[in-house]
Amino acid sequence: PGAQDARDAVVYVGEIKGKAFEASKEHARIDQKNMVFFPHVLPVLAGTKVDFHNSDAVLHNVFTPDKVADKFNLGTWPQGQVKSYTFKNVGSAVMLCNVHPEMEAFVVVLPTPYFARTGPDGKFKIEGVPAGTYTLKVWHEKLKAQAASVAVPAEGAATVTFALSK
Repeated sequence: PGAQDARDAVVYVGEIKGKAFEASKEHARIDQKNMVFFPHVLPVLAGTKVDFHNSDAVLHNVFTPDKVADKFNLGTWPQGQVKSYTFKNVGSAVMLCNVHPEMEAFVVVLPTPYFARTGPDGKFKIEGVPAGTYTLKVWHEKLKAQAASVAVPAEGAATVTFALSK
């Protein structure tokens, strides 16, 4: 309730005590195309480097006022160029363009590699989670959700349903 659809919520396994995860050496990507950040929401593991591409024939900028991302400002650059930033701290950061204030995206930095972004129907699938009991959490740019405990079996799947609200 309260959203046009259930897309772009990030569902993830919260911190697992005593476990640290190394970020992939492969960079994540956000593109600026047709005056829009794509994807609108990008979940990444802490330590991931994100490349910001400019595919538009106009200058773009990427900055965030959020402390979780050190309030960075990558400056302004033309079409075809790429600038990067490594997201080290867990949390969410809004990405903005000071040339085009209507542009907005979110990088959601997570403590584990077990996460998924929901589709328009709100469904998600997180693969590769070892058997055990975990806290499953949801992030959404406008709505709130409760965390849930989930027991992942050694064989098969666990099903969890969340209700997001304002």
